[in-house]
Amino acid sequence: MKIHTLVTQTHSPAERGRQIGERFAEQIRHTTHLYLDFFPRVGVSLSEAQRIGENSLAALEAWRPELAAEVIAMASGAELPLWQLASLNARTEVLAARTRHHECSTTVHAPRGPRAPLTLQTWDWHDSLCPHGLMLALDTTRGMHVKLFCEFGMLAKLGVNSAGVGLHFNILHHSSDNNSGGVPVHAIARRLLEEASSVEEAIELARSARVSASTVLTVFSREDSSPRAASIELSPERTALVLPRDDGWLLHTNHFLDPYLSEGEQVADRPDTQCRLGHLEQVVGQMGRADLRARAQAMCGGEGANAPICFYPDLSMPDTERWETLLSVGIDTEHCVLEYVAGTPLHLAKAGYERF
Repeated sequence: MKIHTLVTQTHSPAERGRQIGERFAEQIRHTTHLYLDFFPRVGVSLSEAQRIGENSLAALEAWRPELAAEVIAMASGAELPLWQLASLNARTEVLAARTRHHECSTTVHAPRGPRAPLTLQTWDWHDSLCPHGLMLALDTTRGMHVKLFCEFGMLAKLGVNSAGVGLHFNILHHSSDNNSGGVPVHAIARRLLEEASSVEEAIELARSARVSASTVLTVFSREDSSPRAASIELSPERTALVLPRDDGWLLHTNHFLDPYLSEGEQVADRPDTQCRLGHLEQVVGQMGRADLRARAQAMCGGEGANAPICFYPDLSMPDTERWETLLSVGIDTEHCVLEYVAGTPLHLAKAGYERF
């Protein structure tokens, strides 16, 4: 995956959307084409994707009209039909009722005290769908400075803001997931980054969104507050919170940890996600160092490149069945910085990382 960067200074969501759409029209159109080709091959017709995308955009417009305006302007700037970019932003909602994908392993160490949280997550996804990614820095009308990572044409995935709140993102699957087209979970992540100045505020914002697809947003703060970190497990049935362990560690992969929601678990490969969580539980004792490269090395543990948190695409398999660790990223809430590499944690440990 090739990662591009953009620092935009406009405070207008519509102007920002048009700017991104025009500047990265080629990448946005390419990403959209890849997903529109992918949907039917996993059982979602384009007419169904269009319906879900349009419903999700309407839900977003009702919940946070400024973000809907940005999507609309981005589609115009990239010269794409609006329904196509709406379906792209709702890709989790489009796929939720038909497929059970797995992605991401997240670690956050946020004990009480003056030290800012230490975090590191992997993003594992279909290698064929994301040849390019975007690191975006923006300022909101309310004076918040935000840095985030997203797939081209989408609103957000993970990031940090100037209030010292960071956010990691993992997909989940629940029996209540449906094709009605709720607020896109990636848009929820974006609003939390734009508005939340505490974990408590992030939780309240997340609770206010009607979702049709499940996900978990792990939020944390540089401030020694209570709660200082939480995994917000979203599903159409209910929203639940998972708090850090007594030692300050908060770990998440791709299955529900809330006891009630776990009863409706629908992940396709539960042994895989449980194996990754078990691996993280074994290695976190060595992940408490401030140096990100040392943490990344520790995250892989003695298995190194063969650690269960590292995915490599099997090119003999169809792309609908292939996953790759496309990104490893730590979030520095003290300096509002994303530290990342396009690759596995072992790649980060050996080659170093970029700061944005």
